[in-house]
Amino acid sequence: MKGADRDRKESGFRVRTRVDDAQSTLETALEARNVRCDQERVALERADGRVLGESITADVDVPHYERAAMDGYALQAADTFGASERSPAVLRLEDRPDPESALPPETARRVHTGSAIPDNADAVVMLEHAESLATTGELEVLDAVAEGENVAPVGEDVEAGQRLYESGHRLRPSDLGLLRSAGNDRPLVSSRPSVGVVPTGEEVVQDDPDPGEVIETNGLTVSRLVERWGGRATHREVVTDDAEALRVAIQRDLTKDVVVTTGGSSVGQRDLLPEVIDDLGEVLVHGVALKPGHPVCLGIVEETPVLALPGYPVACLINAVQFLRPTLAWVQGTEATPHPTVTARLGRKIASEPGTRTFARVSLEADEGVEEADEEGEDGSEGGNLVATPTRASGSGVLSSVALADGWVVVPEDREGIPADETVAVENWEPWF
Repeated sequence: MKGADRDRKESGFRVRTRVDDAQSTLETALEARNVRCDQERVALERADGRVLGESITADVDVPHYERAAMDGYALQAADTFGASERSPAVLRLEDRPDPESALPPETARRVHTGSAIPDNADAVVMLEHAESLATTGELEVLDAVAEGENVAPVGEDVEAGQRLYESGHRLRPSDLGLLRSAGNDRPLVSSRPSVGVVPTGEEVVQDDPDPGEVIETNGLTVSRLVERWGGRATHREVVTDDAEALRVAIQRDLTKDVVVTTGGSSVGQRDLLPEVIDDLGEVLVHGVALKPGHPVCLGIVEETPVLALPGYPVACLINAVQFLRPTLAWVQGTEATPHPTVTARLGRKIASEPGTRTFARVSLEADEGVEEADEEGEDGSEGGNLVATPTRASGSGVLSSVALADGWVVVPEDREGIPADETVAVENWEPWF
């Protein structure tokens, strides 16, 4: 795409790439170059949220012994044949048994949930179905049990050799417990992707802005999103709109897994980043059919993805969600998870431009016109009877329209807005990963 961005200075964004196509182009380029994070073995305490770099099978049976499924008495099922409250089976109750010894016939041994079943025992009768006779040292069994009843067999939870997880699975706390029980204490995982976050713009300052200057917020927001999405962010100082300074800033962070810049990505006189990326490497996409935030630039320099996000805060954030979030997943060898959604009735119409994917920020409130809320939406999503009201301030520079919203409604490219009262899905784009 050499030189294409120089033409944009004259023509503007007459042709914009669809969001799905832009994502696919970037992912394909990363796959073709095998752009991946390093891998490492880590202790389970450090593995939460990390992406597996290998498939995992269980090394041992879980449990590795037959165990009592509840409190009661271990015995041989045949000794309880025909037992009832009117005609209980009477067994000898061991007084102080050796837990390692086998259970003699016509004998019962007290066990607790999780206790090992003694050799020769093949069932457990529940406490409430038996009565111990302290005076005689016997146990009356008031209900017959079948062989294997109330006994958890070897490998009931996990069998040795069972495939547990595939490469690319992102580990959760419950997974860590299962891995430990199955004999894997140091899984192979992708390293957390390192990301250089470079805010740009001669009008951007850290504090005390004069007229025409703005406080730097994009770098802070994006770097925190990187951490939330499993990466390690290095938040750089603001770089002014100078081609050589921008070149040096990008080259400095090519040791990172991903480079992200904010601002300077459009086609104005001070929007130099697309040309710099084009000179250093390859621009894959410049200009995407989404709103707000179409002037995003996606490229690769020396096998490192470089994402130039727009400077307006909302446009920057939306593009970070659409392109940076999946990129961090791809370089770890996995896919970004779908956003959690709730269904709601649209309280006011949303206007959109055909051919452009629009992200309309909304607030959620209980729908007072509905008496009783559903527990779940029709698509299985969390939801209920809610009304989603588009925020009045919707410009790409109005950060509060996102920060004070409850989510956004995505209007697809093939629709020209959404009318009021239609049921919509509201995406919560801010959860972890």
